[in-house]
Amino acid sequence: MAVAAALSVPLAHADEYGDVNQLVRSGKFSEALTKADQYLAAKPRDPQMRFLKGVIQTESGKPTDAIATFLKLTEDYPELPEPYNNLAVLYAGQSQYDKARAALEMAIRTNPSYATAHENLGDVYAKLASQAYSKALQLDSSNTGVQPKLGLIRDLFAPGAKGVRPAAPAAAAPAAAAKVPALVVKPPASVPVAPAPAVVAAAPVKPAVVAAAPAAVPQPAPAGPSAAEKDVDAAVRAWAAAWSSKDMGRYLAAYGKEFDPPGDQSRKAWEEDRRSRIVGKSRISVTLNNLEIQVSGNKAVAKFRQDYRADALNVSSRKTLDLVKAGDRWVIVKESTGS
Repeated sequence: MAVAAALSVPLAHADEYGDVNQLVRSGKFSEALTKADQYLAAKPRDPQMRFLKGVIQTESGKPTDAIATFLKLTEDYPELPEPYNNLAVLYAGQSQYDKARAALEMAIRTNPSYATAHENLGDVYAKLASQAYSKALQLDSSNTGVQPKLGLIRDLFAPGAKGVRPAAPAAAAPAAAAKVPALVVKPPASVPVAPAPAVVAAAPVKPAVVAAAPAAVPQPAPAGPSAAEKDVDAAVRAWAAAWSSKDMGRYLAAYGKEFDPPGDQSRKAWEEDRRSRIVGKSRISVTLNNLEIQVSGNKAVAKFRQDYRADALNVSSRKTLDLVKAGDRWVIVKESTGS
C-alpha cells in the first residue's frame, strides 16, 4: 500500500502493536481484539491501535463494528486518509457505493498523493457505472451501445480480478491480514558483466627524464546556498512556524493567489477547512527535517520530512511545496504529501 502520510509509533508501544499484529497473522482474532481493547482502555484516543482494531473487526467478519470504529476515527482524526479508505472498502463490500465514493473523496482530499485511494475510487466509479448501465438496459433493452460497456465492466470485476483494497495498519504495524496486499519488489534487470580487460604485454622501459611535479592546484570551496535558496528556506520555515503558533493570518498569507487547493475545493472552502482544523487544536508542533531546495528562476521546489504533532496525534510524512516569487516574497502554489 502506498502511504503519502504514516502514523508515527513511539518505541515504547511498538512491542504492543507487534503483539496484536502477530495474533492477527496467526488468525487469533478474538485474542487480538482483547489485547487491543486492553491497550485502548488506558489510551482510548490512540489512533494507531484504534485503526488496528478496525482491521481486526474487518477480518473477524464484523463489518458493522469495523465501520463504527473507522467512522469514529475519521471524526477524531480527519487528517488521516487511511481510515477513510478502509471505511470505503467496507461500504463497497455492502454495495453502498455512494458512501464508498464519498469516503474515498475525503481520503484524497486529505492526501491528494494517496495512490491507493485514487485506484479504489476508480473501481467504485466503475461499479456505479455498472449499476447505471444495467438500469439503462432495463429501461431500453434495444439500446445496443450499453451491453458492450456493461460487459467490459463485468470483465474488470470477474473472479480473480483485483477489487477495492484496504489500507494496512500504518508505520510499525505491518500488514495485518491476508487480504492486505503486500508490496512487490521487482528484481533488478540483469546487469551485463563487463569483459575482463585484455592483458597487454609491458613495453620495454626506457629511462625517462623525471619532471618536477606541478604544484597542487587549490580546489574551490563548495558553493553555499544562493540568496534565492536562503529566501525560500526562510519562507518555508516561516510557514511552519505560523502553523505551529496557529497564526492564521501569517499561515494563509504563505499561500499565493495561484495556490491550487486539493480536490475540488474552492480557495474559500479550503481556507475555512484549514482554519477549523488548526484553530481547534490545543497545541500544534510542525518540525521540518532534511529540507532540500531547488530554485529555477522565479520558481522553487522545497522537499522535506514533516513531523506534525497536535494533541494526541503524531504524524510523520514527506512533503513537497512548489513556490513562486511574487514581488519580493516566495509563496506556495502547490502542496503535496508523500512525494
